[in-house]
Amino acid sequence: MTEFNHITVLLNEAVEGLAINPTGIYVDGTLGGGGHSKLIASKLTTGCLYSFDQDDTAIKYNETNLATEIAEGKVKLVKSNFKNIKNELATMGINEIDGIVYDLGVSSPQFDDGQRGFSYNYDAPLDMRMNQEQALSAREVVNEWPFNDLMRILTRYGDEKFAKQIARLIEKNRAEHPIETTFELVEIIKNAIPMGARRHGGHPAKKTFQAIRIAVNDELGVLEASLEAAFDLLKVNGRISVITFQPLEDRIVKTMFKEKTSIPDLPQGLPVIPEELQPDFKLVTRKPILPGEVEQANNHRSHSAKLRVIERIKK
Repeated sequence: MTEFNHITVLLNEAVEGLAINPTGIYVDGTLGGGGHSKLIASKLTTGCLYSFDQDDTAIKYNETNLATEIAEGKVKLVKSNFKNIKNELATMGINEIDGIVYDLGVSSPQFDDGQRGFSYNYDAPLDMRMNQEQALSAREVVNEWPFNDLMRILTRYGDEKFAKQIARLIEKNRAEHPIETTFELVEIIKNAIPMGARRHGGHPAKKTFQAIRIAVNDELGVLEASLEAAFDLLKVNGRISVITFQPLEDRIVKTMFKEKTSIPDLPQGLPVIPEELQPDFKLVTRKPILPGEVEQANNHRSHSAKLRVIERIKK
């Protein structure tokens, strides 16, 4: 079996948040190392879990990792982006689900495989594609996107204070020759950031790499589309658990959950809110659930994790 070292963050909390019905239909939108899928499957009797991932490595690993659960008919692997959950499930005759879990961002093996180009700690070709069959890669973003687009994604997706300087230096360097590797890009970023600023806030390339990765994989647009599909698919009493690792994702989840659980603006003095205007969803978690001290000590990647859960209460 392919080595796939991945510690699932907020594993029990996310699955407990789903309040599993043993006969229900569930979706793992982000299969990864299979941690959530294995735990959900262990709680099913006649129910079934559809586990999505667009990464070949994750699918191949879990063909073995979840072999028993697959053989028992409890798990079906689906090689597809989670934005496609509605269409993919429809092709299998599934139009309603009892719950879905998302564990967003890049999995540890994607970061740890230096040749995937996600990490600024390994010298590798600029890639960053979660789906290795898609055309757009980090190389194209870095070498072909206009200055204004580069500056926009560095600011919007990376909250990079020196976005303009980095984008300008990328533009200057690529005019001389294509930027091919992660370390070439790291060197450009370092040269664009004043020395004093490089002494604080972690690795100087962290924000730029995050921004390019989000752009390559359209992570925020995909998240919005998938959540909208999940809301539509959810049965009454069905739940959605979402684990985020960075503020942009968490803001989208928080905002979309708030929209679904809020009463629309009504005339003042209305004595009773009509049933049809009551929200279809309720928040299970008023505030996000965070990893405990032990989990944070054992897994440094859990530090920024937040879990939010929502439930459909009527249709």
